[in-house]
Amino acid sequence: MSDENWALNYFNYFTEIEEHFQRSRGTGLFLLSPLDWALIESWKNAGVPLEAVLRGIDAAFEKWRGRKSKTQKVNSLAFCSQAVLVEAQQMAGTAPSEAAAASPYSAEELRAYLMGNAVALRKTGDAAFLEIGAALNRLCEEMEQYARDLERLEQRLTVLEEKMLAVARAAQTEDELLQARQELETQLRPYRSKMSAPQLALLEKQYLERRLLERQKLPRLSLFYLR
Repeated sequence: MSDENWALNYFNYFTEIEEHFQRSRGTGLFLLSPLDWALIESWKNAGVPLEAVLRGIDAAFEKWRGRKSKTQKVNSLAFCSQAVLVEAQQMAGTAPSEAAAASPYSAEELRAYLMGNAVALRKTGDAAFLEIGAALNRLCEEMEQYARDLERLEQRLTVLEEKMLAVARAAQTEDELLQARQELETQLRPYRSKMSAPQLALLEKQYLERRLLERQKLPRLSLFYLR
């Protein structure tokens, strides 16, 4: 995939799903939960085409509207997970069309984002996080070349984020991990029967990572979080 098509796929995936779900629900002010964001991440990591997700959302809401009794509002993307899986399977083996898009960020915007994350890591005072912050600063010094190759930059940021997560997990207590898993189970219980084992595994991983970073006040390094 070219850098331009990759940029379109990457930066539009999350926001288009969020906006489509809000429109389908009929409440533009509805905020997605951490579970919803983790589910979107699991779809993206699994390579589910954006079109399959949007079709799945439409199919799930169409089925819901056809019910005689609507005793419960649709309050989570997890409600649509089974329909999304069906759409993804139907699209298997096809190549979804993608329009070209220019790089959405300038070198200065990228540099400011990385420097902000480096500052957040320095505030922790942890030597391992300081090292990751220093690596972000080095990327800033080479930003002119990375601004023309966002996929390469994202790969470097992914490596640094994995390293950051490893350090954060080592500092996590058993009680903190237990609490995070209990919170996950509470939110996930109504939807377990609607998701496959691989979906559940990806969702659990993404959710626990998100909660870990939030608890330790660590930034996400991916370019998706550049607003």
